[in-house]
Amino acid sequence: MKPNEDHPYELVVGLEVHAQLTTHSKAFSSDPTEYGAAPNTQVSAITLGHPGTLPLLNRQVVDDAIRLGIALNCTIRERNEFARKNYFYADLPKGYQITQHTTPIATEGFMDLKQADGQVFRLHITRIHMEEDAGKSMHDQDPFDSLIDLNRCGVPLLEIVTEPDIRSAAQAGQYLTELRRLLRYLDICDGNMEEGSMRCDANISVRRKGNPQFGTKVEVKNMNSIRHVQKAIEHEFERQIAMIESGQVINSETRSFDAGRGNTFALRSKEQANDYRYFPEPDLQPVLVTEEWKLAVRSAMPPLPAELLHDFTTRCGLSEYDAGVLTETKDIALYYNEAIKKTKHFKAAANWVMGPVKSWLNANALSMIDFPISAECLARLTELVEEGGISHTAAVQKLFPALLNEPKAEPSELANRMGLQQLKDTDELSRLAQEVLLAWPDKVAAYRSGKKGMIGLFMGELMKKSGGKADPKLATRLLEGLLEG
Repeated sequence: MKPNEDHPYELVVGLEVHAQLTTHSKAFSSDPTEYGAAPNTQVSAITLGHPGTLPLLNRQVVDDAIRLGIALNCTIRERNEFARKNYFYADLPKGYQITQHTTPIATEGFMDLKQADGQVFRLHITRIHMEEDAGKSMHDQDPFDSLIDLNRCGVPLLEIVTEPDIRSAAQAGQYLTELRRLLRYLDICDGNMEEGSMRCDANISVRRKGNPQFGTKVEVKNMNSIRHVQKAIEHEFERQIAMIESGQVINSETRSFDAGRGNTFALRSKEQANDYRYFPEPDLQPVLVTEEWKLAVRSAMPPLPAELLHDFTTRCGLSEYDAGVLTETKDIALYYNEAIKKTKHFKAAANWVMGPVKSWLNANALSMIDFPISAECLARLTELVEEGGISHTAAVQKLFPALLNEPKAEPSELANRMGLQQLKDTDELSRLAQEVLLAWPDKVAAYRSGKKGMIGLFMGELMKKSGGKADPKLATRLLEGLLEG
């Protein structure tokens, strides 16, 4: 059962996302952060919190937090302090985590999400704060013992916490998809949930519609798939309603999601802030984020997906579908954005990027950064076709493959060298048109009896005779003149 307008209960969800930053060193030490390194090889005495060691803040972590805060329309805090969050797990060798408690670097933001019905849903962001990651406990590597890999200890995280605004699993999925896209655009997190670099906790409750009071919140921890988050939300909605309807009490607890069974199960009672015994981190000074610092970060930010989507649909006149395809990944969006600086044929350039360019990338299992033809060269290819220099067919089938082999070549010069210039000689095209019509007398009669679709057949034959070089507009006009004459 899923929440809908007719359902007597309402779903209430807030999400907490941990985004692992792609810095080269850890949050408070110079230890490397390479994913997949041999276990316990990327730790030092500082990461392990040995006596006499002191943490030193990685400035890039603050830069990345400011970037995300700006992108999510947040207020950036000037004075930022760190705190120790105390808890004892086998994979947390210091016995505490350095985090931000009462002074998150970014607050009161939002993300606008366009729903399927065209309405805009505004999801409010409560806070973004900086912290370090814990290690990793593995329970499936050995039949008798749990194994500990401390490489992840100290890797910088940003925790993004939303208000409990979400009312469906679909909204949660859309937010996570857009947040991951934003993190990738900003180059601060790769968003690979299967590698644990983006993890999500969902705070889920239900209440009867019209009741202003929230129900008892249950937290489902550490989900590494958008689909799993949605499934966990749907399961909790049904489970909590069933408990309420049968008179049971919902306990505030931490649960985990079993992907195989599609359900959640209890881990422990929910911790409260006093359980962690927060206190100010004595070894780190406050960080003061000045207006100059914020301006410097903002000026270095790339165009964001929402900005590009708006530009592509308004200035360029693309459909929302086309604009969505082009902005799906940062590299493709920026490539197209560069191309349209050199051509006003926006839709034609979009068709090139979404068609031949993406097909080549997919066929070769490569990304946009590996594409050999520059955006400026693709713009000149677009201009050449749209202004009648060569036919679209010749461009796709012959010139484009040639440019892939000679990416530095000028499209018009390469087309001339290959003999692909469009045939515009009226006398020659008239001769070819007459040959085509003489070869298909029955089809000519059918056209003249009202089957105007036959023009496609004649054009195809004329194109064959011209080697694909005939100017389509001129050829069509000449064929129609002979058929109607």
